[in-house]
Amino acid sequence: MILDLIPESTRAMGLGALMKGVGKVTRFLPIPQPTLLVGPGSSARLGQAVAGFGHTKILIVTDAIISKLGLLKQLTDALEAGGAAYVVFDEITPDAPIPLIERGIEFFRQNDCDAIVAFGGGSSMDASKAIAVSISNPNKTLRQLAGYFKGLRNPVPIYAVPTTAGTGSEVTVAAVISDPDRKSKLVIVDTRMVPKMAALDPSLMTGLPPSITAATGIDALTHAVEAYIGHWATPQTDGLALSAVGLIFENLPIAYREGSNLQAREKMSLASTYAGMAFTRANVGYVHAIAHQFGGRYHTPHGLANAIVLPHVLEFSMPEAADRMAQLAIRAKVADESDDDDTAAQKFLDAVIAMNAALGIPTTLAALKEADIPALAKAACHEAHTGYPVPRYMTQGECEAMIRKLLPAQAAGDSAAAPASKPAPRRRAAAKTDEAAAPAAPAARKPRAKSAATSNAPTRTGRNPRTG
Repeated sequence: MILDLIPESTRAMGLGALMKGVGKVTRFLPIPQPTLLVGPGSSARLGQAVAGFGHTKILIVTDAIISKLGLLKQLTDALEAGGAAYVVFDEITPDAPIPLIERGIEFFRQNDCDAIVAFGGGSSMDASKAIAVSISNPNKTLRQLAGYFKGLRNPVPIYAVPTTAGTGSEVTVAAVISDPDRKSKLVIVDTRMVPKMAALDPSLMTGLPPSITAATGIDALTHAVEAYIGHWATPQTDGLALSAVGLIFENLPIAYREGSNLQAREKMSLASTYAGMAFTRANVGYVHAIAHQFGGRYHTPHGLANAIVLPHVLEFSMPEAADRMAQLAIRAKVADESDDDDTAAQKFLDAVIAMNAALGIPTTLAALKEADIPALAKAACHEAHTGYPVPRYMTQGECEAMIRKLLPAQAAGDSAAAPASKPAPRRRAAAKTDEAAAPAAPAARKPRAKSAATSNAPTRTGRNPRTG
């Protein structure tokens, strides 16, 4: 690959300029947004609406657990009352692989369907999008559809009912599926795959286990954070990302402790959707680039992988993103306007680590193997450097060092270590191509009282506090 022939410091400088330029174009790209129905019972209202659209037969794409739990009932009752025919494909598994998607495509054709309702978590949403674009472009395989706008014809209409608050896939332009033969993930991107309508029904989420609530919630946080600190952020995406971060910090702990709390569940649904809207235009970063490799090789659930990686990428990014992280800290109510940027940014990192710990997120990846790290890092850097507007570029060596911090064997010896209290100093503009050593990755710790966080936060001599 041509990028491999360019010195990494020069590459980082060039990629940064290139991604900023691309961002100036993408901000004008028209991205449709679905009609949103929000609140308990909204899945039934979506069924009522779809029944009136005149589809011949609707394919409901979901998983076996949702089907057995009877969560489809409100939707299907409404479809039947409206005289709409439907069939259910309930074979979706986490990180739906290509052969499973192909069975869904064949099921769609056999039943002469002409629309899809995606009902479930991110895997059901992504599988539905992949089926929809493949049906309309039968001359291309799923691998050939991977990438940007590879389908010539419009996908069949998609409607969405998310049952987790995390992926935001009900409003995004992408579908991520697994390629088991290559042990990787395929990303299909097309603005035409955005669902026409989505129902954010918190009553469908009250039975989620706390572990899934936690992982999907931090997934949404990751979307918002990476959208906000990246170089493609716009005033619109900033507003969405900040709102999502505020909602998540306030409501995720409640939804985790009190699964039946409808208000917290609804606000988390909105946060997930806002974060999805933000990263659809502003894109993501290294957290996703690394997490995608974990998912492809080890089948690690995407939200969990994001949650494990997020603190490490935040610490690496801090020298170039402290001002943006400071604003996130203020919106999360873990810092205030009197804090300078570095202090507030460190408080945000501390708060993310503390929330992960409170939610039972592990600090290491049990499946991770030392021998896999170079390939994982290479693939992650390739993904990030060819598509993501990250605030600070890392070399492959830095990426390997970051991933190595997640090895379970090392974590056993480091579990008592506190996270670094001071990030690497921010570089001057003239030194932006320097290849800094990878920072010590943050380790998990218990939440601290605000006074402790304040006393240990880094400060910069001679720096005036921000005045707002």
